[in-house]
Amino acid sequence: MQEIMGFLKSDNYLLILSFMVVFLFIAFISLLICNISMSNKYKKFMKKLGNGKNLEEDLENFMYKVDRVEKQNAEINNFCKYIEEDLSKCIQKIGIVRYSAFKDTGSDLSFAVALLDENNDGVVFNGIYSREMSNIYAKPVDKGNSKYTLSEEEVEAIKKAVDSNNIYKENKM
Repeated sequence: MQEIMGFLKSDNYLLILSFMVVFLFIAFISLLICNISMSNKYKKFMKKLGNGKNLEEDLENFMYKVDRVEKQNAEINNFCKYIEEDLSKCIQKIGIVRYSAFKDTGSDLSFAVALLDENNDGVVFNGIYSREMSNIYAKPVDKGNSKYTLSEEEVEAIKKAVDSNNIYKENKM
């Protein structure tokens, strides 16, 4: 321990510290020159890669545009969800039944048409044709049923509509 204390009190210690300070200063200057050189090479490389333009600025502009597109994409996705929710209220299921209402008519000129949304709500039309006149009746449908008395053909048209695939939606599995 006394040897170390003696060394620290001697001039040799200060001389060694002075050499270390000079060496570190030279190393610092050398690293500073290398850093400046590397920075200049980087700038030249970016200009060469960007055909005379600053590629770094181009990349920043590109990233700005990508951010804008991501925001627009999120807005579009939200709008599509809104449309999909509204679409569930549109006519998506159709059932048609043609029949002969009276024995004296020769063909199936009468019809029942059910127009339903995703929740099986909508309307059923019944067009009855005879030689003297034609009548069309409409009855509301709620969840596949009506509070009004339905004919066999109307029930069949509603059943066909309920069993049909939605027009606007694909089967998702």
